[in-house]
Amino acid sequence: MDEKYVKARQLRNNMTLQEQKLWYYLRNRQINNCRFRRQYPVGNYIVDFVCRSKNLIIEVDGGQHNKSENINYDDERTKYLKSCGFNVIRFWNNEIDENIEDVYNKILRYLD
Repeated sequence: MDEKYVKARQLRNNMTLQEQKLWYYLRNRQINNCRFRRQYPVGNYIVDFVCRSKNLIIEVDGGQHNKSENINYDDERTKYLKSCGFNVIRFWNNEIDENIEDVYNKILRYLD
């Protein structure tokens, strides 16, 4: 099996608390009957969540994404994902922890 699929499986089995919380709302077509996949390979990257039918990728970022080297990596990653036709939205861990309703509503707007 391809290494990226093995890595994706490992990531699914070790989701952060914020990813787990968001997955509760995304799974089972709960938002606009859209199917989301978690820890899904796109090119050389593994994205946190993707709805392929709407070309939407959702990334959940912790504090490590504030470091300059990670900001550059995330920018390049986002450029690549957009070049593949995806819209990419990012949420900070604290947004999910403190205001999941707002996160849900922002996702809903992207899906409409």
